[in-house]
Amino acid sequence: MLLRFFASARAATGLNETRIDLGPDWSIGDALGTLVAAPGEPLDRVLARCSFLVNTLSTTDTSTVLSDGDVVDVMPPFAGG
Repeated sequence: MLLRFFASARAATGLNETRIDLGPDWSIGDALGTLVAAPGEPLDRVLARCSFLVNTLSTTDTSTVLSDGDVVDVMPPFAGG
C-alpha cells in the first residue's frame, strides 16, 4: 500500500510517500499509526484535519479498510482561492 503526503502532511511526516505492508483488515487509521513525526512537527494535529483519497475516492473516515494495492493520498486542508 502506498501513502502519499501533501503540504503540511508532508512537512509533519518528512516524507513525500512511503510504502506500508498492511496487516489483515487494516484501516487508514492503522496505516497512519505506523508513522513517526518529523522533528518538531505536530503529526497528530495535522493528520486529524486531513482528508484522504483512496484510489482517487475521497473520504474522511479513518476506519476505511485498505487493500495491498491501494494508493492513499493524505490531503490537509488547503487555504486560498
